[in-house]
Order: sequence, then structure tokens, then C-alpha cells
Amino acid sequence: MNKKNIAVVMGGYSDEYKVSLKSGQLIFDSLDRERYNVYKVIILQDDWYFLDDRGNKAPIDRADFSVTLSSDFCVKFDVCFNIIHGKPGENGELQAYWNTIGQKYTGCDFYQSALTFNKKDTLAVLSKYGIPSAKSIYLRRGEHCDAEEVVAALGLPLFVKPNQSGSSLGITKVKEPAELAQALDFAFAEDDEILIESFLDGMEVSVGAVDFNGKTTVLGITEIVPHTEFFDYEAKYEGASEEITPARLDEATRLKVEEITRRAYDALGMSGFSRSEFIIMDGTPYMLEMNTNPGFSPASILPQQAAWHGISIRELCGNEVEKALAKN
Repeated sequence: MNKKNIAVVMGGYSDEYKVSLKSGQLIFDSLDRERYNVYKVIILQDDWYFLDDRGNKAPIDRADFSVTLSSDFCVKFDVCFNIIHGKPGENGELQAYWNTIGQKYTGCDFYQSALTFNKKDTLAVLSKYGIPSAKSIYLRRGEHCDAEEVVAALGLPLFVKPNQSGSSLGITKVKEPAELAQALDFAFAEDDEILIESFLDGMEVSVGAVDFNGKTTVLGITEIVPHTEFFDYEAKYEGASEEITPARLDEATRLKVEEITRRAYDALGMSGFSRSEFIIMDGTPYMLEMNTNPGFSPASILPQQAAWHGISIRELCGNEVEKALAKN
């Protein structure tokens, strides 16, 4: 069998690159070596490079995303397995570049990536499909924000978050009006646009979905019980939360969450891994956001959900590669 060359592309331009390297390692380890030649490619702000098993680096030729390893050995990749969290792999930049040079890749296209990376626009689109979300105020850097007006509109507590950022970076739970200014500064350190959202008092769940064997499949619903104030970076990656799969939901609510997850996935024309976050309040799932390149380290939620669903990491990753190979 003629093995295909697969580049597992990891790294990124944001603080999430550390998580991406762990996610990429799991995928690198999991892909079937009898079917694929698997390589590592690291993309950082100032350096795009190929990394071999001995730690040797070689630059990526950005003209065609190839790598020259010797005078007579150049590797072209049949598929790039995109597992970059944040920019440029989760906001559409990398996908648009790969489209331009004719490089096949896993996951969704550039439009879906760009849209879902923008929380405000995603929730606005999905509201047309009957998917509810929290009340919110959108703010650009430099615009005036009146704390009294915000509190009157949204109540307390409330959340301040970057509009385009991942891993719960830059998020603050505000309990008093006097805390708002500092929370705005914290969010603006991550992005030029922010959302101020009303507090939803309910169960937080994280729902993984993927198009597996030609069908939109909800992998599982994970209940998030943070030991911190909310599901922040520490809770996600440093063990400060309890993650319960499957979530402790009654049958009717479980079916409702699964149906809304599928509806959102299909409405956006998604492909590949996704993980949607909801707060369930009075039996209604309110969407917070959708991630198109969610964490995939051994500690991450999506691999846990796949295991619970009975899909191995090798099957899940192989499915993504085969879909990408089949693209025109």
C-alpha cells in the first residue's frame, strides 16, 4: 500500500500553543503507521519548521508547505492534520492559505473557522436557528463603557470575556460594578473586541461533536464542576475542575442538548472536531461558544468523550485524515 504523508500541524501564535503541542503529540502517536507516514510540523509566530524524531529542525517552504530534508529528498504532505488552538489554525488564516496553495487539511474550512472564532457572530447566526444564548453587550477597544448602564442591562454577577480567544483566557466574573474596569483591561489584553454577558445560573456542559463515518455524531456530554469560580484556564488545564461524562442529566434534557448540538454543527456547515459549551438553566441549553479545534491532549474532554462513545483515538484521527484525502 502506498502510504500517505501526514503532517500533524501544531503550535500557534497565542498562549494556547503549549496545549496545542500536547494535542499534536497525542495525534502523532495515535495515527496508524501502517497506513500513514506521520510527521510533525510546528508553526510559531516567527518560525515554521519540520521536527524529526531526534529534535532536528528543517524550515517549511511556505510557497507549497513542503520541507526539504536533503539535496534529493523533499517531502510534500498529502494531508495536514490541523490541531492548532487559537491563531492561525482556529481563526481561518491557515485554512485560507492552504486553500490558496491547494493543500488538503483536516477540520472545517476557513469560513467556519473564522466565524466560530468570533463568539458574537457565531451566537448571532445560531440565534436564527433557535439556539439561545446569554444577553450580552459588545464592546470595541476605545469605546466608552458605563458601568451603571451595563449592570442595569445585564445584572450582577456578569462575565467579561474576549470575543476572539480560547482556553478561557482573559475572562473575569464580575460581582461588583467597581470590578468592571479591571475586567475590561484583562479582556482587552487578549483581544480588541470583548463581550460582556449576563450570568446564567445553571449546569455547564461541554459537548463534543464530529462528522464520523458520514454522520454528525455527538460524542458525549460532559458536566463541568469547576473548583474555581468558573471553568477558566486553571480549571481546564491544571486540574481545578471535575469533569463528569456522561453529564448527570435527565433523558429529556440530554436529548435536547444533543439535538441543539447537532443543529448548530449542521447549521454552520461544520466538519471535523467541535466542542460546544452550554449552560443548562431550567432545562434550556444556552450556548456560550463553539470551538472548532478543541483541546486534544490526553487530559482534554474530547478524547474522554470519544472513549465513552466507544470510538478509539486512532479511529477518530484516521476518520479525519480519510475525509481530508477524499476532498476534491
